[in-house]
Amino acid sequence: MQEIVKFIQDLYPTKEFVALHEPVFLGNEKKYLNECIDSTFVSSVGKFVDRFEKEFAKYVGSKYAIATVNGTSALHISLLLANVLKDDEVITQPLTFIATCNAISYCGAKPIFVDVDRDTLGLSPSSLKDFLEKNCEVTKGKCINKTTNKVIKACVPMHTFGHPCKIDEIKQICDEWNIVLVEDSAESLGSFYKQKHTGTFGKLGAFSFNGNKIITSGGGGVIVTDDENLAKRAKHLTTTAKIPHPFEYIHDEIGYNYRMPNLNAALLVAQMEQLDRFLENKRELAKKYEQFFSSYDDIGFIKEPKNSSSNYWLNSIILKDLKQRDSFLQYTNKNAIMTRPIWKLMNKLEMFKNSQSTSLDNAIWLEERVVNIPSGVTL
Repeated sequence: MQEIVKFIQDLYPTKEFVALHEPVFLGNEKKYLNECIDSTFVSSVGKFVDRFEKEFAKYVGSKYAIATVNGTSALHISLLLANVLKDDEVITQPLTFIATCNAISYCGAKPIFVDVDRDTLGLSPSSLKDFLEKNCEVTKGKCINKTTNKVIKACVPMHTFGHPCKIDEIKQICDEWNIVLVEDSAESLGSFYKQKHTGTFGKLGAFSFNGNKIITSGGGGVIVTDDENLAKRAKHLTTTAKIPHPFEYIHDEIGYNYRMPNLNAALLVAQMEQLDRFLENKRELAKKYEQFFSSYDDIGFIKEPKNSSSNYWLNSIILKDLKQRDSFLQYTNKNAIMTRPIWKLMNKLEMFKNSQSTSLDNAIWLEERVVNIPSGVTL
């Protein structure tokens, strides 16, 4: 393990402590922030919010983009737009960050966990198909879970660490079963599946710009969709459901104070200008890791799946077992190299331990072996 630590330290020679992923501000961030401050439009209205939404939609290939305060709020609103209501059910994967299940819970809905594929780390189409065929039926246009008699309204796959899942197969299954596809694309800006950007396969997609993401505004998120009515409603709901008026305060439903401030958008406009550079750099870093770990028989580097172009947001390796994983984590962190395990499976958390699930063999196998290694842009 000593040679692994040395290799990573040589990648980041100016760092006494090598973080997992840290932001890089090399462009017009300060210039645009000063412009925003001078304009006095620092809250949810301003030219940078409008500019960011247009540029983001163009980049990913969606018709509309609605900026929000963070990725969780983007996913929450996306589920509401998919008509996910109290006591409905939403299919997702157990191998994901907690925000996925939190957003489902904010709607009063319950998650159902289906297994992932080992090659993508994302929701498995075969597991999804098997679950639906064994447990569900379509009645009056609704997918009914025969075990619970609840309606399954949506499916939320997640593109883990920026690696696209088999999203076209998942979409086909969801369409057959009248389930709305909502993509959790929080980690996959700059990732493409069959030359189409992640987040644009489903009816709605949600992205995140948290401080550890490939581009960041400290926080921030965005909803993308091709549906004009959904886009208008997304903006309405995230702006406290206020009916536009020069001076009256009239709100026509329960809304949310989820709009992205202009200050954050100013940062993101500058970060978007550098996105292609960041992506190129991160692919070069992934190639170096792949070459380095190819000499190890007991460590595998996770490469982009078939038919995909991944952003390699977080580089990951697979150790041979739980014992080796824990030994690796302890040694690297003790030597000022930040590494971390993949998330604890959602169905093992107290809040979701009684959730319905398929067999989760792949998710369990990955949970015991996957480790994230430093993945920040190298300067």
